[in-house]
Amino acid sequence: LHLVMNAADFVCRKEIIKNQDKYREAAKLEINVLEKISENDPHNKHNCVQMLNWFNYYGHVCISFELLSLSTFDFLKSNNFLPYPINQIRHMAQQICHAVSCESSMHHTDCAAPLSLFCCTSASMPGMRLMRLVDFGSATFDHEHHSVIISTRHYRAPEVILELGWSQPCDVWSIGCILFEYYKGFTLFQTHDNKEHLAMMERIQGPIPQRMIQRSRYPKYFHRGHLDWNECSKAGRYVKSKCKPLREYLLSHGREHHHFFDLLERMLEYDPSKRISLSSFHTQLKKKNIINQK
Repeated sequence: LHLVMNAADFVCRKEIIKNQDKYREAAKLEINVLEKISENDPHNKHNCVQMLNWFNYYGHVCISFELLSLSTFDFLKSNNFLPYPINQIRHMAQQICHAVSCESSMHHTDCAAPLSLFCCTSASMPGMRLMRLVDFGSATFDHEHHSVIISTRHYRAPEVILELGWSQPCDVWSIGCILFEYYKGFTLFQTHDNKEHLAMMERIQGPIPQRMIQRSRYPKYFHRGHLDWNECSKAGRYVKSKCKPLREYLLSHGREHHHFFDLLERMLEYDPSKRISLSSFHTQLKKKNIINQK
């Protein structure tokens, strides 16, 4: 991380970047993205954090932002990881989708890490949390070089793990993971190993498609067209105890919960070409009346 510290006052939040070349370069890239966002969304209608100013202080790049409250992760933590209510999740899902789609040619690539989503207060919508998407240090435009490995581990899409190339659908997968975390209060894919991660995916969403296996740059993960995984091993028992088919995580059999999981399944579709798009996701939220609208 390039962040050294947060220096908060009553007006804004500040980031102070380490005085090292690689951190300065990373900061300049993030500033470029933030300026592009401000240029295209001057009235901040897309729920992305607003950069107020930036300056150089003896080699340290300093960025000031609008003052925000807790990250959604810190808010969960402060409530002993009790899940958010379903109506709150609907509202948050709409805002996250809106924020990530603010620039069609840009991919946040780390948007769904809970620490990248902050809350702010709203006098006009008491009881509802307004969201701000932050940390654009990993954001990538279509015309720029795409790093092979992106995203925080727990929110990483299968095409990224298998190194099949990626574009905006990887953000959709990540958002699906974070919405699940809001719903249940814990991380869906709690792992730090690629093969174990894939085993968890299969436990939750079924077998990985053959087409993706055949194109993968990691044949060592597979044997005869299937994930090379021993369910009787210590790791296998861990995955079996931690993961189950997605629908078994339902907290209620009410219509709203089933509608939410319908969309969640489409966000966690293996094949990025078949995964629901951000625009379709937003449309479906409205169509199924999952978002409370005034």
